[in-house]
Amino acid sequence: MKNISILGSTGSIGVNTLDVISNNPDRFRVVALAAYKNVSLLAEQIEKFRPNVVAVIDEKHARKLKNIIKPSRGTEILHGAGGYRDVACISEADMVVSAMVGSAGLIPTMEAIEAGKDIALANKEVMVMAGSLVIERAREKGVKILPIDSEHSAIFQCITGHSGSDIRRIILTASGGPFFLLSKERLADVKPADALKHPSWRMGRKITVDSASMMNKGFEVIEARWFFSVDIERIEVHIHPQSIIHSMVEYCDGSVIAQLSVPDMRIPIAYALSFPDRLARPEPFLDLLKVGVFEFFRPDMEKFPNLRLAYEAGKAGGTMPAVLNAANEVAVQAFLESTLRFGDISHVIEEVLSCHQRKEFPDLGEILEADLWARDIAKKTIERIKVLS
Repeated sequence: MKNISILGSTGSIGVNTLDVISNNPDRFRVVALAAYKNVSLLAEQIEKFRPNVVAVIDEKHARKLKNIIKPSRGTEILHGAGGYRDVACISEADMVVSAMVGSAGLIPTMEAIEAGKDIALANKEVMVMAGSLVIERAREKGVKILPIDSEHSAIFQCITGHSGSDIRRIILTASGGPFFLLSKERLADVKPADALKHPSWRMGRKITVDSASMMNKGFEVIEARWFFSVDIERIEVHIHPQSIIHSMVEYCDGSVIAQLSVPDMRIPIAYALSFPDRLARPEPFLDLLKVGVFEFFRPDMEKFPNLRLAYEAGKAGGTMPAVLNAANEVAVQAFLESTLRFGDISHVIEEVLSCHQRKEFPDLGEILEADLWARDIAKKTIERIKVLS
């Protein structure tokens, strides 16, 4: 029996993780949950899984949760940074699922590593902001970090049993999002409702917009660099609209190994939770005859400049990826609030990056300082763009 703590239990990854756990009650037990503000869903999760501890964002939502759940459940309700830390570090947990959205997941994930917990990582921003620190500290603590992202899970499955020195290149696949066939001119003024219509996956709002702008794929390039110790120059992105091949690894002898499945996040989640075992799943299974054709296209970095910016920030390293992430978070939020055009998201990010004085080997404090600086500059840039428009 493996005890699981989940950071971000009410998001799409958290909900799918709990579905995997509920279908394998003999393999997993939930000991702690952390959420943001969705206390109604969290209350349902408490009722079903009976965790020892839960945490929400603040005292107001903790009080609201206490008024919903039955006192007899015996679940301790915490809030704020201290509550998230306790969920991440709870002594009973064998593994922590890191699925909080955005930069908010960095500190709890680092605290879980310090506590010696294995990590099932769904939060891209953790690796984007502090990949070097995360990998180094996990190695020092003897902690395993297993990827939940479908692309990184695919790569992990393709390289297991092979020597990393034999890897020629990694090919990350991307669906292309809802705007793959849209012209650059029409792309500039798409609305949030359009960006949230992903053709293959059901995800949270922020990551869905990132997928539409291809920043999500840029983050995955940086993440893969740290996960698999491969130079960014050897990580390529191919558009694959069918979303069946989740990524590929090409070896020095010309062999290409790919991982295929139906687009269902429960597959990589289950593999991360159960590794090195595999869990049986119900249908549907992949029907290659029904899929018929696999298509691949080169991404257009002129139409989707966020992918170019991510490559540039990843190559620069240091604090640049943290600044990239922070500026993107602010710009995406402004777009979702309809105060910034879709086409201006990349303009904000590029301007913030151009102003930043990179620190080459930052510690965690310097990464967090760069994050705060970038958010401030991004907000000022957005205000200036609004005035000009």
